[in-house]
Amino acid sequence: MCVRPELDPDVDDEAPSGPDITPYDEAHFLTYLRLLDADAEGADWAEVSRIVLHRDPVDEEARTRRCWESHLTRAHWMTKHGYRRILEQAIEESRKVH
Repeated sequence: MCVRPELDPDVDDEAPSGPDITPYDEAHFLTYLRLLDADAEGADWAEVSRIVLHRDPVDEEARTRRCWESHLTRAHWMTKHGYRRILEQAIEESRKVH
């Protein structure tokens, strides 16, 4: 991992969607975990967006909803596929060192 995860970072309008772990993903690991926890608890998307994503679901409902959906989708991707990429990228990096 090249970027240290941040405790409560601001977020872009959309999370990455490619097949690799990005520096943005690394910085937002905790954001993804918070979204997954909230989703598992059935928390209201608007409240989660306000607290975790620092977005205003009242003034910008559509934009905030897309942001929440994008980041939650990426969080789920991380648990199903992304963790493998973390391992693969770590192996690639260790080979470059040796």
